[in-house]
Amino acid sequence: MLRKRLIGVVTIRNGWAVQSLGYHRYLPIGKPECIVENLDRWGVDEIFVQLIDRSIKSLGPDIELIEKIANRGLSTPLVYAGGISSEVEAVSVIRAGADRICLDALLHSNHDEVRNVAYRLGGQAVIASLPLVTADDGAKQWYNYQTKKITAVDESLVSLFKDGAVSEAVLIDCENEGQPNAFDFGLLSMFADQNIPLILFGGLSEPEQLEKALLMPRVSAVAVGNFLNYCEHSVQKLKTKLVAAPIRPAFYCENSLR
Repeated sequence: MLRKRLIGVVTIRNGWAVQSLGYHRYLPIGKPECIVENLDRWGVDEIFVQLIDRSIKSLGPDIELIEKIANRGLSTPLVYAGGISSEVEAVSVIRAGADRICLDALLHSNHDEVRNVAYRLGGQAVIASLPLVTADDGAKQWYNYQTKKITAVDESLVSLFKDGAVSEAVLIDCENEGQPNAFDFGLLSMFADQNIPLILFGGLSEPEQLEKALLMPRVSAVAVGNFLNYCEHSVQKLKTKLVAAPIRPAFYCENSLR
């Protein structure tokens, strides 16, 4: 059986790792490279670094940060998101040390460039970031954080998955992000008819939630941010409670118990 993943998320704003609450309120945690190193040592299956202010400020990807993280000698695959607006920038992120990239703004603005990125890097290296919200009428909608508008997920976006330009989608419950035990599983209804591997993120904190998600056929991974930073052995403790989930078992890295 293919193993599913527990992904550790590091949210970065103004150069610092932060605890994010609904992407509206932020509390400082520390240096991103230190948080990443801890997650690597504690045994997450993948690390997702998201810089939430790069695209909106037209800053481009933070190559210096990626290189700083890569120089820590991680054994865990690294996914980078933030400021990527072209094939050239996507390639620069991989060259700096990331294993895969995650796109958001480019999905709204230029599908042809997304395909160019996939042609250069391979679709397996490209992930789509899909922040979702519930509209006033109860419909699930795709949120554009740059324009602050919500729209339905259209066929042109779905075609990126069908064509193999994007391998997975990070389905983000951005309204409940940072809140314990709050993920809205109703958001999955947007993709009920699509064979798209989903990574769930936002409001996931409890073992029962995570196990429920990981047992869903279309879910390839669960991503947890704030709730992995509360104690040193949080990853191992969480994995030992996911007894029915098809994930890599908990392990203890050298010096992790000191």
